[in-house]
Formats: sequence, structure tokens, C-alpha cells
Amino acid sequence: MKKATTQEQPHASPCKDGTAGNTALILRWFFEIFKRVKLQSFINAISGVVRVALDFAFIWATKQVIDVATGDSHASWSFLPHPTTLTTAGAILIAIMVAQLALGFAGRWIAALLGVDAQNRMQRHIFEHLLRSEWYGREERHSGDVLNRLVSDSQTVVSVVTDTLPQALAVVIRLACAFLFLYNMDAVLAVSVTVILPIFILLSRLYVRRMRSITREVRNTDSHIQSTLQESLQHRVVLKTLERIQTILNVLQGQQDSLRRQVRHRTLFSSSSNLVLNIGFGGAYLFAFLWSANRLADGDITFGMMTAFIQLCGQIQGPFRELTRFIPAIISSFTAAERLIELEESPLEADGEPIRFSAGAGIRINDVSFAYDEHSRLILNHFNADFPPGSATAILGETGAGKTTLIRLILALLTPDQGSVEMYDSHANASGNSTKVSARTRCNIVYVPQGNTLFSGTLRWNLQLGRPDATESEMWEALRLACADFVETMPDGLNTHIGEGGAGLSEGQAQRIAIARALLRRGSIILFDEATSALDQQTEKNLLTNLISHNKSLGIAPTLIFITHRPAVVEHCEQVITLTRCTSLS
Repeated sequence: MKKATTQEQPHASPCKDGTAGNTALILRWFFEIFKRVKLQSFINAISGVVRVALDFAFIWATKQVIDVATGDSHASWSFLPHPTTLTTAGAILIAIMVAQLALGFAGRWIAALLGVDAQNRMQRHIFEHLLRSEWYGREERHSGDVLNRLVSDSQTVVSVVTDTLPQALAVVIRLACAFLFLYNMDAVLAVSVTVILPIFILLSRLYVRRMRSITREVRNTDSHIQSTLQESLQHRVVLKTLERIQTILNVLQGQQDSLRRQVRHRTLFSSSSNLVLNIGFGGAYLFAFLWSANRLADGDITFGMMTAFIQLCGQIQGPFRELTRFIPAIISSFTAAERLIELEESPLEADGEPIRFSAGAGIRINDVSFAYDEHSRLILNHFNADFPPGSATAILGETGAGKTTLIRLILALLTPDQGSVEMYDSHANASGNSTKVSARTRCNIVYVPQGNTLFSGTLRWNLQLGRPDATESEMWEALRLACADFVETMPDGLNTHIGEGGAGLSEGQAQRIAIARALLRRGSIILFDEATSALDQQTEKNLLTNLISHNKSLGIAPTLIFITHRPAVVEHCEQVITLTRCTSLS
């Protein structure tokens, strides 16, 4: 019997640098997102430009109808054709209106469909990165916060890239065209109406800086609320038995009060800023109206031209108003981008072709020392062990002695601070050659973790996670080996639906389904992390007997490693390793 000295410490992960304030990084990140959704962005941009053209065509057609009806004419916009009859002018106006309606309907329909596709791709990209990234021993962020970022923040970013920015492009084009058209009709009026632009730019710089800070506070508080809701629902039985439902409700109330204050602050700041701009817009519009009315009274312009003046002023001021609406969305997207970039900071696991040992494999641990971070004491201290191919080993030890850490090192979920964990087959053992464990060697391992690890859905779906191409007979064979014959008595059999966390099954039943799922992988190294803790002694004995006898009948000698406290498991093992906690770094 071997003994190893260990010290269990709280999990921690490397600290990541924040991205707040790094505008250049965020802009580069946005460009990468744009390349993934450029089709949606281009279609929305083209739709916006066409809409601008139709709006100006409508203004021109309106002027022509009024001028033809009143018998007036004017040389403005001489570069455009002028219908000579009211019927022709009216037909043109109707055609433009129909085109506007058709474009609006088609644009909304296409934008909705393409927007969903873009958002789905964005979520899949972030989700895949999270699943494939390295793991440091514990989750750095609460799952509720991660889910909030994955759903809400990704939606915000995609909406800005595919919708807001193309609209902003159309707004700029609308502003330029409106200015040129109005300048062609009255240069003084055009310059006077657009004088608000430099003031707008100055105020927007101050506005953006403050609004970005407030928005991040709101998003973080929203994440805290979602985390509380998710965790409380997940552990509601614990809250009931501890009689602490009111305590959680008080915590939620405090978080919601904080969110209300932040939203009120943001709304007040935004509304005050908009009020200042609206006063400027109103003054400019009033000036344009009185100016054109005076010129109409002097006979310098026609009534149709006055109508065009007022509409063009609206086309100039409208973009400014749109920009005041876009700015909060763009600021919110920068905050969302920062939060998503933080999720992408974790490096990905090494990728490549799987390294499979067809003749069976063993594990060798060479002088391994490990701590979860530089501030923690050692969990494993110069630990050595060998799990030869075909052997059966029980790993014992008190709670916190490092048993689960050892399993994580074998699975290459963690990397030793010192020493190495290697995988080898029987031939490599003789020659001394071996391969360091990594994500590429994980294909050789069948792992059954402790606790209930089933997914909501059918039993068939859970078993197919072990091997998607498993046949019906192979699933039933895996269930038989795992002593999960009770599935045969269920009315729907493999199609039986279970809820979140295996709801609808007992702990022992859920554990046996998880074992059957793992056995479908057909790996040559089988790791059981307290995987039989919920089984009675006889069922546990039958399962171990089934497992060993089945592999012998197939001529397979898997390497069995059990994390256990159960004597029945130890009886089936020729090697026992006992881990003990230490009180110092020595």
C-alpha cells in the first residue's frame, strides 16, 4: 500500500487582466465579429441607403405635386426631371410610397431572419470557446454571470454590428444628401440648420465617457441578479430546509434596488443630455420654418419649395436625433464587448488528432507537485505512482486529501507545476517511451464523475452523449453492465424523459445511467470518482463483477482507477494508494 502526502486548498484560477478602456482592442474585436456577420451588415446597409433614396424621392415628388397643382415652378433641383401634369406627378408619388412600404416590409423580414442567424453564430462561437478553453480548477465566474453575457451581451453586440452600424451609415448619407439638397435651394438656411453639428460632437464625447461607465455598472448588477435567481432555483430544496427563503428574497431585493438606482441614474443622465440637444433641434427647426415663411411671403420661393424646406430640415435634424439614439446602443455594445472579451481571455486547450492506444494504456505519475495558485499550499508534493495497463487501483484518503485533483491531472484538466503525468501502452512501458497526457489523450479514458451528472432530456440522449453512433443493442448492453436494468420496466424505455439534474430518477438510478453512458466510450482507462457511492453493497458488487468479467470475455484488460471509500471496491483492486493531508509545504 502506497501513501502520498498532500494538502488540499481552495481552488483558484489565474487572474485575468481587464479590458475596460482598451478601445483599440475592442474595435479590433468588433472587426472580427463583423467579418462573421458581414452578409447581414451589408444587406441592412444597402436597405438603409435605398430607404434614404426613396425618402428624398418622396420629398421631390411632393414638391412636384404641389408645384404642378398651384401652377408654380422653380429652378431648384434643376438636375432632376419635372413632371408637367398632375396625373404624372401623382403617379410618381404613389409609386414611391408603394416602394417605401415594400422596402419596409422586406427589410424588417430579412433583418429579423438574418439577425437571428447572426446572433446564433455569435453565441455558438462564444459557447464553443468556453467549452474548449483551459480549466484552472474552478470556474472563475458564476454560471449565471456567464449565461447573462452569453445571451444578453452577445445579442447586444450582434444587434449593433448588423443593425445599428448599418443604420448609422444610412443616417450619415441622409445627413449629407439633405444638406446638399437644401444647400442647392438655400445655402444660408442649410448652414444655419447644421451649425449644431460641432456642438453635438463636443457634447457626445463627454456623454459617451460617462454613459459607458454607468452602463457597465448596470450590466454587472444585472448579472448578479441572474446569478442569484439561477443559484437559488438550483438549490431551492436547501433553502427550504434551512428556512432561508426570506434571506434570499432580501438579497434579491437589495440587488434589484441597486439596479433600479443605476437605471434611474442612467435614464436621468440620458434624458438630461437629450433635453439639451432637443432644445437645439427645436430652435433650428423654428428658425427654418420662420425663414422659409418669410421668403414665401416675399415671393422668393413657392409653397412647394417651402414644404421641401421643412422636410429637408427634418431630414437634417432627423440624423442628429438618430445619432442620439444610436450612441447609448453603441456604448452598451462596447460594455458588452468588454464582458465577452473577458470570456475569450482563457486560452484554448491544445488541439490536434487524438492519440489513441489501441492495445490498452497505463498512467505514470512522475514527481508531481501541484497547487491551485501561487498563494495556495501544495495539494500534491513530489507524488509518484504507476497504474500499469490492465491493473485495478483504489485511491483512498480523507476528504480534502487531493483525490479529485489527482483525477483531474490524469484527465489533463489541470497541468502539474512540477513533474509530469504520462500515458503509455505495454510496449512503450518496456522501452521507456510515453506520451504526456493532454486533451489529445483523453480519448483513451472513460470517466464517471461523482454526483448526478445527467442532462435533461431522454435516457437515450444521455446515453448517446457517451457514443452518438451507439446502436440500440449496445445501449441496452451498457445498461445491463451498469446494473440499470430498471430502464426495461419504464413505460417509455430509452425514450423516458428526465428533468434537470436527473429529476425523476433516484440518486442510485441516475448514477447507474451515468456509468452506462461512460461505458459506451470504450476507453482503455476507466476512472470512477466515487461513482458507486449511491449504490447498495450488492448492486455495487454486481456492477464490479459485470465490468471485470465482460472485459475479460472480450479479451480487454482495461486500467481501472477507483476513487472510493467503499471496501467492496478495494477487494477488486490489486493496488491501493492512500493520500493523506499534510500541514506544511515540505
